[in-house]
Amino acid sequence: MQAARDTFYVALRTRLAAINPARTIVLRGQVRPGILVEENELPTAFQPVDAFSLRWTAARADTSSPMPLVAMECLISYATDGTAGNGGMDRGRLLPAMDGELLAALNQTPHSAPKLNYSGVAGNGAAPVPMATSIFWSQPAFAPATAEGERIARSATVQVFSYQEAGEL
Repeated sequence: MQAARDTFYVALRTRLAAINPARTIVLRGQVRPGILVEENELPTAFQPVDAFSLRWTAARADTSSPMPLVAMECLISYATDGTAGNGGMDRGRLLPAMDGELLAALNQTPHSAPKLNYSGVAGNGAAPVPMATSIFWSQPAFAPATAEGERIARSATVQVFSYQEAGEL
């Protein structure tokens, strides 16, 4: 399942960076595309604004066939405080812009990506290893926007599907 999670994140990150290259965040002193996976970052109470945060919330497997089909639920959260130059009063325009970016990234054809194994990549510059299957995903289900003080936020849920290959964890 980890290869499917990593593949979905990288596919979404690549698509979002192409849609809006200006959407970036600074994490641990590095500028990177404005998307992160919560479980891959240091624990913090800080929720980044103007960025997408992925959290894997559920998984189930259909083991009735020789190659089990795994369905994982990904919660994508994002928020904005608006821009300082506009006193935050543009937050009602910035959140729908983020909705559009996420929808455009998830709806690009194909709605799938070849599954890659990134387990040997971290820190050594190695290329990910192609696997035999692909991942694919559902249309996002958007939750209503919420407001907390100056911040307006939304989340979307996406089902990510992958066939679990022999030896895959």
